[in-house]
Amino acid sequence: MVLTSELQPAEDTSLELLSLVIPCYNEEQVITETLSRITHFCSELTGLTAEIIFIDDGSKDQTQAILRDHAARDPRIKIICFARNFGHQIAVTAGMDAARGDAVVLIDADLQDPPEVIHQMIEQWRAGYDVVYGTRTKRPGESIFKRNSARGFYRLLNKLSDVPIPLDTGDFRLMSRPIVDSLKAMPERDRFVRGMVSWVGFKQISIPYKRAERFAGKSKYPLRKMLRFATDGILSFSTKPLQMSIALGMLAAFIAMGGIIYAIGMRIFTDIWVEGWTALMIAVLFLGGVQLICVGILGEYIGRIYNEVKQRPLYVVEEYLGFADEQPAHSRSPVVKHK
Repeated sequence: MVLTSELQPAEDTSLELLSLVIPCYNEEQVITETLSRITHFCSELTGLTAEIIFIDDGSKDQTQAILRDHAARDPRIKIICFARNFGHQIAVTAGMDAARGDAVVLIDADLQDPPEVIHQMIEQWRAGYDVVYGTRTKRPGESIFKRNSARGFYRLLNKLSDVPIPLDTGDFRLMSRPIVDSLKAMPERDRFVRGMVSWVGFKQISIPYKRAERFAGKSKYPLRKMLRFATDGILSFSTKPLQMSIALGMLAAFIAMGGIIYAIGMRIFTDIWVEGWTALMIAVLFLGGVQLICVGILGEYIGRIYNEVKQRPLYVVEEYLGFADEQPAHSRSPVVKHK
């Protein structure tokens, strides 16, 4: 579908408002198609008006320029321009902070999550559900390693988490205003939004869908970022790694006790001193490894405490474009400039 250059009509304030929150980072290859699909979806809405909030997460390509060009012709399009790259979860948070909708939809710009599925989410929202999340039944275009690692991560997270988190779900979801307001009241820095939504509660339901292949470009989540994201998810919603470190310590002490008994027996009943060297080395290496693991786990939690006590803003916005107010209500960021 080709976007028209004519100005779109202003939103009808008598209708309920749907906010679409779309984080972007270096998406110039796909963003035009994303705009086309999103605006076409909005034209099909009945009984709702829409605002489309793009968060430019410090893109280095032409993503922001393309967004600006379309925002000049469509008043529904609004842009939050970050001063630098702050990450996907922070970008999603900024979009929710700025959204005014009675319902808010989170969707990525890469079109792997089809905008057309949102129609089904709206039906469930109107039926009384506060959260309607998409569950991926198929993940075409992804490597076997990524599919299996993602599958394993969600199941491990559920075993460790104090709050059940739906399996095989991303951030693609619709949330009612009470859910969004509850998330705004949660100030943590190391954010795992899908887990936070589960923690809030309310009535939630799943919509199964087939994930599409990425329209263009490449994934912004390489292995390093995936591991960091997984760590945030586990440590933000569970203290079980600390309990596991205690269990590892007890296991190490038990094995060490066996080594001590063995060493004493060797000393009393034999004259051979060298034979205990292998057992001694195993014990030392095992204890050292357990200690390093436990110290690392403690360090991760302490690092999160350190980030929290600094009380820095979650993000810094260079510019809000298309918003009626200079700075949207509940924004957690200073604004460098505004147009």
